[in-house]
Amino acid sequence: MNTIDTISQLLLSSNSQFRIYDIGRKIEKISKEQFEKIELNQIPYPNPAQGHACIAIAFWQKQSSQPYLWLLKLPLDERGLLNQGARNHFIAIIVEALGSDLTQDANDQQEELLKSNPYLYTPAQYKLATLNSKIKLELKQAPSEYLSPFITYMAEENNWDKWQAVGVQGITDFSVRIREPQNMALLVEALPHLPNEVLLPLCSALENESFSVDLIESILALLQVKLTSNSNNTESLIQIQQHLLRSLASNCQHPHVETFIANLLQQKELAAELLITVSGRCWLSLADTKQLMAFFEHLINCNDQALFNSIFKDLVAIPAIRPIVFQCMRAPERSEALSKAIGQLFNQA
Repeated sequence: MNTIDTISQLLLSSNSQFRIYDIGRKIEKISKEQFEKIELNQIPYPNPAQGHACIAIAFWQKQSSQPYLWLLKLPLDERGLLNQGARNHFIAIIVEALGSDLTQDANDQQEELLKSNPYLYTPAQYKLATLNSKIKLELKQAPSEYLSPFITYMAEENNWDKWQAVGVQGITDFSVRIREPQNMALLVEALPHLPNEVLLPLCSALENESFSVDLIESILALLQVKLTSNSNNTESLIQIQQHLLRSLASNCQHPHVETFIANLLQQKELAAELLITVSGRCWLSLADTKQLMAFFEHLINCNDQALFNSIFKDLVAIPAIRPIVFQCMRAPERSEALSKAIGQLFNQA
């Protein structure tokens, strides 16, 4: 084989068709052009997760419709650029094991080499289910057998307690098709009635999708109800609030969601779990100095320096948020408590 410098070159040299997905914070497609720039360190990785790029690569030969899947976790440097040494090491392992035929059936020795690859990554099952649904939809393959029963469940009113037959794969297959008008209408109608056993995994799947204003408004209305609820089970209530908020992750720059989060940050107190969800899932809603400053003030009110340090480091690593974080650090109107928390963060570094 000729010298292979990038994963993109490796895939192209084997005559593979391929798709690339970010699977760290959310699951979303990365264009081949963007991935090439990431590999050449022309741009930082857009959505780092704990200092890493978490990537799924689906690839296949033209004569085969069944893709192979690589799930990778590659380290980034302090600027968010891909660690070239780690990427090259990954390529070397693949080339040593498989040569130029990436889709061959590996023998025992090759399988052993592949399994010893330190950059392989196993995401949570719900992410794997969503990834599977997205790949099948993009390759125009049939959904799983669980989609039809889930649609039936959603359409049959007064049977909400009969969720035992609902499968997670059916939920993710439905969610990746949420922009289909009939699915959108079905969910808007069913949303207030769904039991937690269905609502929570559905929210986890919806976080990867953009959808209509009608569904955004329905989710925000239900979230408002849950935020003002006086339930005795506080832990369960906060969990529902978190999941409804994360379901809006891919819509967090919609004006309705931005306004909702701005109002949320104007409240006197917010549970730490909600702050974690905002920064971990709806971080783009914080791409505003006033909004991020209000977020940081809530964060220091948690009186948890370790939590502050963790979220601060996480946000400053995101290219879209980094300059806003620096503006907040220099802002003359920052509170004394915020200045102190930032000072302690750097003293511990």
